[in-house]
Amino acid sequence: MLPLAKRAGELITLERGGDRRVLALANPGLGGLPFTSTTLWGALQYLGPRESAPAHRHTPSAIRFVLTGTGVYTTVNGDACDMEPGDLVLTPIWNWHDHNNQSDEPMVWFDGLDLPLLITLESIFFENHPDQLQPVEGHNLSEQGFAGVGLREMGVSSPASHSPLLRYRWQETERTLEALHRARGGPMISLEFVNPLTGSPAVSTFACEMYRLYPGERTPSRRKTGSSVYVVFQGTGRSVINGVLFEWGPGDIFVTPSWASVDHEVSARADLFAISDRPVLQALHLYREEELAEHQKISGPFVARESATTNSSANSDIR
Repeated sequence: MLPLAKRAGELITLERGGDRRVLALANPGLGGLPFTSTTLWGALQYLGPRESAPAHRHTPSAIRFVLTGTGVYTTVNGDACDMEPGDLVLTPIWNWHDHNNQSDEPMVWFDGLDLPLLITLESIFFENHPDQLQPVEGHNLSEQGFAGVGLREMGVSSPASHSPLLRYRWQETERTLEALHRARGGPMISLEFVNPLTGSPAVSTFACEMYRLYPGERTPSRRKTGSSVYVVFQGTGRSVINGVLFEWGPGDIFVTPSWASVDHEVSARADLFAISDRPVLQALHLYREEELAEHQKISGPFVARESATTNSSANSDIR
């Protein structure tokens, strides 16, 4: 998909085509709906050298997980959040946000939104900012209230719908993954990005997760209600989803449907980022998960076919 994103960057300027340039991931199993799962919307967004994507806001919550590039920041309600590979940046519900590339290289990140859920709930609202870009009040302001893991400035309050921390740095994520593996061991370590004040999910309507896989053994086969979208940050491996084998590498994206049995295996260390609709199901008391007694049997590998699974978009809708 990266060559397609680069080609879109050459053909469609933001001024000509709209305020965002994305490759939306349309699941061919959803009957033509432009969604990645029944409740989640995923895409790859491309921001070219010296480009700025103008400010807007919308009711769907969005996250940005950086895959490649540097020298970019996303301004969220005046807070310019710097973006580096592996960083997670939140653009929460009804927060102004714009994207700015100050480097001579492009950046590509994964966009995750709860757009399908909010369409079902008929709760979509969108507004363009009166100016091209919003004023920057400072860089990484949301991090200044949090001196480290488990520490916060006294008196800091949390918005009801999302974490007050907008940027989750990759260096902190990796350090925590390694610390947990030293303490726990095993073929997989998993993390959830949470509100540092409440311990609740960083975004109220979907979870943001990170998985580090280690070689040596296949993870247990598990299944859960709700769908997930996985983004391969680094490493190669394979996953078995309902008995079908999927091989993956850096930048690949795959989906696990509700109540599908899933396990993973790698020959060298790998990192997977994921979004999941688990918080909504938990709030409705519909979430359940289980570990299977045995590994699922592999019925055959997935065979890639020519299909319209990505939609190139550069218009003024929600990205």
